[in-house]
Amino acid sequence: MTRFEIIDAPTLKSWLDRKEAILIDVRELPEYKEAHIPGSILIPVKNCFPDSLPQNPDKKIVFHCKSGMRSGSACDLCARQLEGRQFYNLDGGIAAWIKAGYEVVSA
Repeated sequence: MTRFEIIDAPTLKSWLDRKEAILIDVRELPEYKEAHIPGSILIPVKNCFPDSLPQNPDKKIVFHCKSGMRSGSACDLCARQLEGRQFYNLDGGIAAWIKAGYEVVSA
């Protein structure tokens, strides 16, 4: 059973534009430096635990990686440990974000 919802890039874009979501990038630092979604917070999947997440109950927490696999694992782990809190995974990861034509930045 999925403990989180999968969203698409346009949904994430609208949430970010309205400041409704916190975006967690679970990739590694070199990947993040190469290209990342503006405003995303880097928390590599190996360090991604409920205690490492920003504590803002008013905002949706969305995870992403390159394609959606690592972020799906992070979503599942956090959802199991924080029952009652909803998490979201970006379908297709940053690759889908780029394909949709949205901005990325390099560090």
